[in-house]
Amino acid sequence: MVDGEHDSVDGADEATGADVTSPAEFGHVPVMLDRAVEILGPAIESAGPDGEGAVFVDATLGLGGHSEHFLTIYPGLRLVGLDRDPDALAIARERLARFSDRTDFVHTRYDGIADALESVGLDRYGSVHAALFDLGVSSMQLDEAERGFAYSKDAPLDMRMDPTTGITAADVLNTYGHGDLARILSTYGEERFAGKIASEIVRTRARTPFRTSGELVELLYRTIPAATRRTGGHPAKRTFQALRVEVNAELDSLRDAIPDALDALAVGGRIVFMSYQSLEDKVVKQELTPRSKSRSPEGLPVELPGMGPELRILTRGAERATEDEIEANPRSAPVRLRAAERIARR
Repeated sequence: MVDGEHDSVDGADEATGADVTSPAEFGHVPVMLDRAVEILGPAIESAGPDGEGAVFVDATLGLGGHSEHFLTIYPGLRLVGLDRDPDALAIARERLARFSDRTDFVHTRYDGIADALESVGLDRYGSVHAALFDLGVSSMQLDEAERGFAYSKDAPLDMRMDPTTGITAADVLNTYGHGDLARILSTYGEERFAGKIASEIVRTRARTPFRTSGELVELLYRTIPAATRRTGGHPAKRTFQALRVEVNAELDSLRDAIPDALDALAVGGRIVFMSYQSLEDKVVKQELTPRSKSRSPEGLPVELPGMGPELRILTRGAERATEDEIEANPRSAPVRLRAAERIARR
């Protein structure tokens, strides 16, 4: 699974003629950028000409590819960019320096969105016109071998999105009990051999603690049956996903973030979620669906005050990237996009 920090667009923007940073400079292309603009644009434009007065929250700023495009095509737009990775924030700040009079950057996980808004002088309720969550691990994090996210590169088993705090993947492997290891691998990685892998981890660390990704990959190759390795993709992908989700508390953070993000939307405000694996997408769906339904008892001829839906779902199921986009940007292949609009406040 890879996340959507796949930055930037080429050349000059057609709408404004403004120069936009080339993808070669930052190395990545934003996923489903046109669709994000199509969905979020009307909410931004409703605030005023050129997005004047509109607030856009990029809850997963990464290297700033999506935000750069929105700031370019909407000269009146204000950005609040959040990221837990201080290195990504520093790069995004440099990349977006020409928009410094209308950008705020906050070092936080996305479940810190409410406090982040207040820290830059905005109300945590109803102040946001558009919001974007581009979930998962960023391309920058995958590409930096020393971060330990990629099973194709031997590196320290870190996997922290914020390398300044928290436990590492090595801590998980070397200290968690068999039951917790099996649960994490099964729940977060959907790994069918979770118990077997957990047993081998416990046996191996009794001799030598885990330090590098190469040591874990070697264990997985000898533990997962050859027939499965031939047909199930790389044998490490599910275990690495599970460890990353555990280390960064990704699903818990997402569950906590969505209600606050929805509260932050003004009536008419819109939000887009891009998920890259089924567990994330399931959390998004579970949080959005109940808010799009009436709470009035069935059979009543009128909607009871305050009991109507607060959201309108803007996508039919989870949308996927087009074949053309996947061909141009293979990292968009797993994306699942869901979007909603706030239509009322309860």
